[in-house]
Amino acid sequence: MKSEIVVHVRPQPRSAAVNLLSRQIPQDQPRGSDLLRSIRAALNGSAPDTVASTYAPTCFTEVVGSDSWVEQELSWNRRCVVLSHGGVIRRKWDFLEEGQSVQYACLGRFAHSTEATGPVHGSAHYTSPSNKEEEEEYAHPAGDITQFGPFHAASHGDKPKNELAQEVVPAAFVFLRSIGKVFLSNGVDYTFSLPFLVRKAWPLYPHGVLIQRVLEPAEVEEARFTGDTLLPTIFSITNPFAEPAAIGITAGIVGGHGDTPASLSDEDEQCSKPLAALSAAEEVVWVSTHNSDVDVLITFNEEIRQLAVWRYTYVKPKGVFDPIEHGRTKASFWVQRLTERPLTNLPDRWMEGFSAALFDQRHDGSELRTLLAICIPGTQALIYALPVDEAGQCPHANYLTTIDATSVVPIRSTRAEIWDVLVIKPEGTVSILTHGLYDLPIQLRLPVSRNVQTQDADDSSNPEVKNIVAAKWECVSSVTLTCSGGENYRGRFDVLPQDSLVSQALRVLALVLPKQEAFDVHRKFLEAWTLHYFWTSSNAEFHALSLAIAFVLELKPVYPFKDGKPPSSPWDKFCHLTANSRSFADDPALQRLKLPVPPTSRQYFFFTLKPNPLLAPVLYALHMLAEDLRLTVQRYDSLLLLVPLVCQIAHITRPEWVDYWKRLCPNIMPAWPSPSTIRADTLDDRIPVWPPDMTAVLYGRLSNPDWKFLPYESPRLASLFDIQPSFAFGNAEPLLTLQRVTTAYLCLAGDSVASTQRRAELTVETLIQTWGTAKKGLLFLDSLPLGIAAPLREAIRTCQLSPPGNWRSEHYELVGRRDLAFSVAKVQPVHFQQGLYQSPETYVNSHHRVTISSLVDQAKSASIGEVDAVSGVELDLNGFSKIRFGQDRRLEEVARMLCSSSVASARLVERPELNEHDQAKEQQHQVVRLAERTLALPYGRAMFTFGTVQTVTREAYVIPKMEFSVRIQPANVIATPEPGKIPQECTNWGEFHNGVAAGLRISPGAHGVESSWIAFNKPSELTPQHAGFLFGLGLTGHLKEMLTWHTFGYLTPKHDFTSIGVLLGLSAANVGSGNKHVTKLLAVHTPALLPTPTIDLNVSLMTQAAGLAGVGILYLGTKNRRMAEVCLHQISRKDLVQPDLSNEHREAYTYAAAIALGMIMLGQGSSTPADTACLHRLRVLVHGEVKSLAGTGSRPTFDTNITSPAATVALGLMYLKTGRKDVADILEIPSTIIELNRIQPSFLLMRTIARSLIMWDAIGSTEEWVLTQVPRPIMEAMQEHMLTKKVADDAIQLAYYNILAGCCFVVGLKYAGTARHEAYMMLSHFFDSFSRFVTANGVAFDHKIKRSAVREGLNLVSIALCMVMAGTGEISCLRRLRYAYGMYHQAFRYGVHVATHLSLGLLFLGAGRFTLGTSNAAIACLVTAFFPRFHHVSSDNKSYLQALRHLWVLAVEPRCLVARDVNTCEAAYLPVKITTREGNEKGISQLISPTLIPDFGKLLSVRVDTPRYWPFFVDLEHSPEQKKNLLKNQTLYVKRRTAFLSYTEDPRGSRSLFVRSGSSAGDAATLDFPQLTDAKTHPASDLTHFISSFSNDTLFLAFADYFSRDDGETHAERIFHAYCHAVLLDSILQDKMETLQSHLALYQYRIQPESAAYFHLRLQDLRFAADFYSKVFERRFCGRAEHNPRPPLIRENTVSGALQVLDKRLGELAAQPRFNKVFARYARGETIVDAENFDSPGELSRSLAWYLLRNGVPSASLLVILRQLASEAYKQSVSRPPPEGTADVKGLDVGIKEVLRGTGTKMINAFGSGWSGSSLDRVIDAWQGVS
Repeated sequence: MKSEIVVHVRPQPRSAAVNLLSRQIPQDQPRGSDLLRSIRAALNGSAPDTVASTYAPTCFTEVVGSDSWVEQELSWNRRCVVLSHGGVIRRKWDFLEEGQSVQYACLGRFAHSTEATGPVHGSAHYTSPSNKEEEEEYAHPAGDITQFGPFHAASHGDKPKNELAQEVVPAAFVFLRSIGKVFLSNGVDYTFSLPFLVRKAWPLYPHGVLIQRVLEPAEVEEARFTGDTLLPTIFSITNPFAEPAAIGITAGIVGGHGDTPASLSDEDEQCSKPLAALSAAEEVVWVSTHNSDVDVLITFNEEIRQLAVWRYTYVKPKGVFDPIEHGRTKASFWVQRLTERPLTNLPDRWMEGFSAALFDQRHDGSELRTLLAICIPGTQALIYALPVDEAGQCPHANYLTTIDATSVVPIRSTRAEIWDVLVIKPEGTVSILTHGLYDLPIQLRLPVSRNVQTQDADDSSNPEVKNIVAAKWECVSSVTLTCSGGENYRGRFDVLPQDSLVSQALRVLALVLPKQEAFDVHRKFLEAWTLHYFWTSSNAEFHALSLAIAFVLELKPVYPFKDGKPPSSPWDKFCHLTANSRSFADDPALQRLKLPVPPTSRQYFFFTLKPNPLLAPVLYALHMLAEDLRLTVQRYDSLLLLVPLVCQIAHITRPEWVDYWKRLCPNIMPAWPSPSTIRADTLDDRIPVWPPDMTAVLYGRLSNPDWKFLPYESPRLASLFDIQPSFAFGNAEPLLTLQRVTTAYLCLAGDSVASTQRRAELTVETLIQTWGTAKKGLLFLDSLPLGIAAPLREAIRTCQLSPPGNWRSEHYELVGRRDLAFSVAKVQPVHFQQGLYQSPETYVNSHHRVTISSLVDQAKSASIGEVDAVSGVELDLNGFSKIRFGQDRRLEEVARMLCSSSVASARLVERPELNEHDQAKEQQHQVVRLAERTLALPYGRAMFTFGTVQTVTREAYVIPKMEFSVRIQPANVIATPEPGKIPQECTNWGEFHNGVAAGLRISPGAHGVESSWIAFNKPSELTPQHAGFLFGLGLTGHLKEMLTWHTFGYLTPKHDFTSIGVLLGLSAANVGSGNKHVTKLLAVHTPALLPTPTIDLNVSLMTQAAGLAGVGILYLGTKNRRMAEVCLHQISRKDLVQPDLSNEHREAYTYAAAIALGMIMLGQGSSTPADTACLHRLRVLVHGEVKSLAGTGSRPTFDTNITSPAATVALGLMYLKTGRKDVADILEIPSTIIELNRIQPSFLLMRTIARSLIMWDAIGSTEEWVLTQVPRPIMEAMQEHMLTKKVADDAIQLAYYNILAGCCFVVGLKYAGTARHEAYMMLSHFFDSFSRFVTANGVAFDHKIKRSAVREGLNLVSIALCMVMAGTGEISCLRRLRYAYGMYHQAFRYGVHVATHLSLGLLFLGAGRFTLGTSNAAIACLVTAFFPRFHHVSSDNKSYLQALRHLWVLAVEPRCLVARDVNTCEAAYLPVKITTREGNEKGISQLISPTLIPDFGKLLSVRVDTPRYWPFFVDLEHSPEQKKNLLKNQTLYVKRRTAFLSYTEDPRGSRSLFVRSGSSAGDAATLDFPQLTDAKTHPASDLTHFISSFSNDTLFLAFADYFSRDDGETHAERIFHAYCHAVLLDSILQDKMETLQSHLALYQYRIQPESAAYFHLRLQDLRFAADFYSKVFERRFCGRAEHNPRPPLIRENTVSGALQVLDKRLGELAAQPRFNKVFARYARGETIVDAENFDSPGELSRSLAWYLLRNGVPSASLLVILRQLASEAYKQSVSRPPPEGTADVKGLDVGIKEVLRGTGTKMINAFGSGWSGSSLDRVIDAWQGVS
């Protein structure tokens, strides 16, 4: 019987889904007339009467690293669709309600948008511009930093346009009669309309579905009648929101495989001409799923009886929004014709049996190509080759041959990445075509339960399955086979080797063997393995491969010790197992186990009479595979399996190679190769005498960079032997480790790069290029042996100490500089988590234990159902606030003051004479006064808590209540205001500001604020509180998310507060964008923007004012002429001249118009005619109309008292920073009493501010500058008044105080957020002097007037002072404001409280994380927010719109630099050096982070330079990526050195390891020579406690706990603990955690017994490491050449110390006489077998191998030749007289020795020291017979 591969198949029952659906089909159809039946048929379309199924295996890539293919089946009848996975029903969809029949269904993949409101609501957002022009019109160029500041650009600048995030998910497509449905696996589903009946559908790659519509007979008739071409019948659906698209025909497809996206070769042509679609005559018969580089579509044209093969690809449609009727925009999928074939004599219903398969996609040595098999019933199957060239083009399909087949399916059977094809032969048998078209016959059998006892029994007793007619439903390697009797069987044809060694060997052999031989090896291997039932245990696979190789190479295995007896007892069976892992010698606990003696009958060797010429290439390939395995420590066991096979082949062709492997693995074969037994006729001279030793090659490269070699590539092997290899597995490299190591070593020792640093950088870059991520790169390094990895680790260390600045985050991660990785990473880590590792001390100090009483209270409130009340001052910034203001309780104090939801306390002087009624009255007075203060608190709280909530939850957002009750002391009674005592209008505005404060708590970058969330928080009735909340969301930019239709729900009721909140909020969210949508909304509320401004809109003047202000914000800095004109006219609006009840807010409206004008023209004022006209009009509005003599009776057209200050501000903003003296002079301040009496004193304040805004650069920060701004007459009068007490005129005094206040305010503006000392001192001085005047008592009325003016001035001065100190939390400012906060008597009106609370909030802006900017937009917003017109009561909006007080948000900049520890993400104290540029000067300032930093425009660099942290330098001037990250996150990630604690835990540095451990001189000695010292003398003796006291790293703590204890039982344990103790201290002190493992490996090398399985491999590795550190490191790695030397990671003495210990043991062994005898036999080339007088079997081989390996002795055959050469040279030299000969015998001996040593070393290319002198002497002694 010919040996066949046996595959077991099982009968396949009907699936549960089919059974379910079959039961649902009504058996008897309803009767009726023919007409009724035909109508029914027309309605149903082509819906099936039976159950139909489609099958699609899906690979779920979410499960990483698993073979997660799922066998999916979709079954349906007319009404129901069922999805099952592996036969188990998962989903069921019923379409009864739709009332339509299911036409067809299929499984595929679908791309769907992952964005929350995706493309669906694209135009529904206020942010989406209606067209591109509009977007570009108002888009601010990135360079326009002065207008908006750098942060605005950073937060708005990097959003890619039209880039929608998409993911491809598995989906089920169901087509009904007129609708289609897509059900995605993630739960999303779509419904779309279908304009035609679907006949059939196929899934496409990468996503989408191909559908073929039913072609109606009427349509065909019509086309024939009119002569038109039929409309296309084949369409693709990729998007549920687009119509089905026709498939375009192209001349050529380029790319589309690997990472290159597909494109069309005739791209330009296709864009300009109408789309050429697939003809309606083409009918789709087969579509490939993606398993090759070419996706194929096969169609049949019934008219011309022709089969066509097309290549299809997905090309993303261009310009989705371009309205081009023709060409590219219409099609997503394109096809290119590859070939066609006429078909005749086709049987009926041939399409049902049609099958095709793409398979064998690989590089065949000359090109990349895929094979296509097309099987049509009744004919032979056609095979085509589809070649793909370099550019990814597949020009045509090449016809190859035909094969006999009735059905074909692609399966993954014999090769992991390459598909084979399963072929059903006409005679009913099954074969797999693999390695191209080589036939692998398969025998199918039904499984029978097999007895384990009879594992070798014949399988032929099982019934065989025959007469297979078709194969279907393939899933990777599983296929359903149908017999001629209709039975279905399911079989899994997976014969992939599970052993990685076997699959690697097959790949290597495919690159050195010709096609036939490579297939023979694979086939023989499978045939041998099938006899073992494809067992994977006990190395059965490798044994099968060995036999296959022997068969192909014509080697006969000879068993010298044949034992006929089968094993009887289990003990005997155990010893018959082939696994060589039965050696327990390495395990100290199990090494004394008595093991069964392995039977000698299993030992064999290969014998051949006539050597096969392929022996040499196979030997070379397997040797290189073994060299590859040597480089991975985890694969040493595979190496021990492979080496015997290598040696068996080498015995025949190159016995020296056996010697090489015998030294590394001495236990593999019983005998040493002897020169006396070599057959000269079997040797092969094509391979070198001594095998290539890759470690020696790598070492040579390191030591001498002139030594040239290329990165290792297996495909080069075949060219050495002139073989055309098979390339059965493609041309990919099987020996990846070898290739990667050689590539890295080439960079490591490149001769073209002289600098050590640059070579190290190139190596790191190569590792990342190879592996992609740092994690994989580090795992690769961990898998390498210690010595090979050492140079790579040293290169990484070099880069760690001084990394370059232009790397990506992966590079920094690899070199262990995560701090730098985070500084350039695109995605930042989550900060607000508790520290990952905290030392016990930190934990105890920072976590307060919960008390029992607090738990009881919580339980009580939970049981009642109370909701946790929110005070509104929670910061949620624990880690940050503690470190920012951690030394005192200032934050808690500010939170207490600004909290409006708790009961306030007030002290009343007890007056016993008052009766109870009067006392109650007194208390009510107090309550009302405090209520004014409470109503003003949200202003400050909004600033204090700004941006502290980072994420919003899905619950309703809680807004804290306003508490007006007061606790009266000392009576300790709570007084509540009487009903009606606080007017409703007052509380409404308080609630509004309370809502704003709540909204502003949500950070601008917070996640989860969407339109639906905003709508979810909407109350049933609109409230002022919610209106304020919306305004707050608008200010932080979140209203951009609000959908258009949600907005109308807010604006339709005409609720004033809500209208103001939404209009201003939307404007602020789209600040400076000129968004058309928002403009339309504003116009509806602002008659001035409408064509007929007189129209009555039923909108209050207050709302109109808000709308006008919104226009200013929306068009901020855009210089929009139309809007500017409107605002200019509204300043002097006609109907607002005379005050009456309807226009009580006229002043507020005028100011809003003026500010809007100033904002639109912000800093853009020029000398153009339009600006000059505007300037002229503003001058008139400031000074009033010139009264003409004639028309004295004409009424004025505007009220100068209102327009003058408004126009003044507009002028100031319009000409901001322009330095126009002529404009400033318009606002000249009068100096005579007569002039002063004509003008309101407050106007002087406005003029002072506006003049300074224009002459911005002239603003100083000193008292002298302020006093020079006061006109001389006023100044002189005031000085006289102060010195001589001479009373000055009231007008002069009022002017003086107003001018001073204005000057202070502009100084505050100019130095906002800078904390400049001069400005701070000057403003403090004026604050104090104003305060003294305010508190002075005076009875006279004029004193009260002056005091009121000074009070207004003090408000401005306090705000100016806090603008300068914004966000600093400066303590003396806080003291001043705290005092002001406590004043709430009658004279202190609402406006005073507002100013105090605004100042408090500014001082602690965002809890110290934010400060103010000084860009043009920021100045405009600050002027608007702190406008010097304060309200008398909380309901007062007459003079100024209260809502505008919150515009400070648009001036806020997050300039708090926080240093975070990169491992714990905790904020850390850290000294930083900041370099700034002022003008042309550079300055360096030392700050402690967290700290506010200067304006980013002036910032050049930030440097972390402290011994406790790794050095870090951010160059903002030259590194745009780092600047962008710092702008975005204001975070410096720093990495603490392991020997130090952070400044928080150890402020003085007294607990660092250098201080604690004292002198560590003994540690280095312990590393080199582990020994017990008097440990008590060491200050760090109790290492566990010692380390836990300063380090919080879990790795160190665990290492100390487990390995550095001082409780060792034995002497060896105690020495090990002492060694680990020294290792840990060394690693921590030099911050090199990665060396812990290396030192443990060294210790293992040092103490391992000779009998250990890998002893000799480790010895060779240790030699490599010792030679590297002693001979190469100093010269080429330490950086001494660049005058920057550094110590190695592992000290040279530690490595050489370990080697020395082993050498000492070797010396004792070599001194034994029995060893001398054996060595002498080896040196003379005599046969050696294990001698009797050695203790254990194999000890002789191990000892000899150890000696030969350590001393680099040449092989025995080389020694024999050298002996002959030496003796001949000696004879010739002695026999001849000088000069040819010599008489100096002694000198001659020395000379010959040197020549021998040099020749021997070269012949075996040993690294390092070469052949040792002592062993050479020993060899010569053996030659001379001296033992």
